[in-house]
Amino acid sequence: MKRLVILAFALLSLAACKHTSEVKVMARAVPERADDFVFENDLVAGRFYGEALEGNPTSPGIDIWVKKPGALVADEWYKGAQEDPDYYHHDHGGKDCYKVAVSLGGGASAPLICDTLRYPSTNYRSYEILEQNPAKVVFVLHYPEWEAVPGIQVTLDKKVTVRPGTYFCDVEDTYVFSGSETLTVAAGINRHPTQETIENEMCGGDRYAIWEHASDQSIEPENGMLGVAVIMKDAHWAGPSTDGIHGLCTKQIRSGEVLRYKFGSCWSKGDIKTCESWFETVNKQ
Repeated sequence: MKRLVILAFALLSLAACKHTSEVKVMARAVPERADDFVFENDLVAGRFYGEALEGNPTSPGIDIWVKKPGALVADEWYKGAQEDPDYYHHDHGGKDCYKVAVSLGGGASAPLICDTLRYPSTNYRSYEILEQNPAKVVFVLHYPEWEAVPGIQVTLDKKVTVRPGTYFCDVEDTYVFSGSETLTVAAGINRHPTQETIENEMCGGDRYAIWEHASDQSIEPENGMLGVAVIMKDAHWAGPSTDGIHGLCTKQIRSGEVLRYKFGSCWSKGDIKTCESWFETVNKQ
């Protein structure tokens, strides 16, 4: 009887380990770390900034985290950050080495009015997790009303779908606004020309991709390369912003119309090691 109990316990332990290893997507709010909202699959990870971080920075930008393919790492990194705030700036099979500051980061969006991005006045303030299973996780972040320019009030609900086995996440942004019949919105990526940015000239008018050295090396040196991209299949225009800070895809929308696009990233220490390979991956989307 004792042997049967031991055998049963061993089988349950193996089943639990197998189940854990099969988890390839996650997303959650992180109240223990400045209200971050983190998302991850087996290839990419990143976070959105929450209320507790406002002012440091107040930014809609997506902070992408590079990682080697395989296990989920975000919970481990946040646990490590409880003792060492810079834990995820060090290489633990990946790291946070992409500088966002006040920008679109690695694939956010914002109204583009008179060639200027009009960011929300707050970080996300509430969220919903609509679906979470082995096939995907779907969540919505809510940005309360702000004045994009005098006379135009805007709110944003950002719906993100994360699936395993891909370097790209799907976005459905719903902007509701008053004071204008239409609004031009830009989804984009923060490019860092001082990091020897290479741009994909083959992308055409519906996507923008870059390959560059890590832009945040404040904690430790980084010898890898980052690939970042945004894809908007029905974009009206794609190219660099007038100030050179962003690569953008833009579309004119009506209030309540859903803006669909993808954002993605990779690390040269993973499976995609060259700009040619990254740009080919982007162009196949």
